[in-house]
Amino acid sequence: MNKKGILEGLLFVVGDEGITLDKIEEILEIGPEEAKNMLKELKASYESDERGIRISYLGNAFKLTTKQEHKEYYKRLVENSNNNLLSAASLEVLAIVAYNQPITRIEIDEMRGVSSIYILRRLVAKGLLKEAGKSTMPGRPNLYATTSDFLDYFGLASINDLPKIEIEDENPQEKDLFTSIYKEEVLEHE
Repeated sequence: MNKKGILEGLLFVVGDEGITLDKIEEILEIGPEEAKNMLKELKASYESDERGIRISYLGNAFKLTTKQEHKEYYKRLVENSNNNLLSAASLEVLAIVAYNQPITRIEIDEMRGVSSIYILRRLVAKGLLKEAGKSTMPGRPNLYATTSDFLDYFGLASINDLPKIEIEDENPQEKDLFTSIYKEEVLEHE
């Protein structure tokens, strides 16, 4: 089994969160020296001009990051006029943030059931969302909120102009039916 390949996959899977040396050792069942050597070898292989990513040590964790010297191309991707349409997933994230702001990425992910990090990055890059501080939750994750560009994009004067969402209560007839059936069974067993 190629543990260096597994390490590369782990770095990809953890994404923006990153992974600590201790966690690498635990998952791969290796010692600290072997983990450090594998990271050094993998990092060296990414330093080639032919590679677009690198391994960075940020915030006490190892992460895959893009190379700084390519940032102009990444800006073009985000700013490309053909990419200005919002996907259904982007609209979903915008709605969650707009109605629950300020909100953390973890809370957004829990509501959606999938990771939203890539979508959040794009929406921040497009200026529709912004980092609005830090949460008091453990790890102090970023809080996200809408921007004035969001209001302009959707033709709103303020966030209060968002349509009201009403959650309908259960059908009262179904509730009464359940309650009456339950009472009948209780009476039969007495």
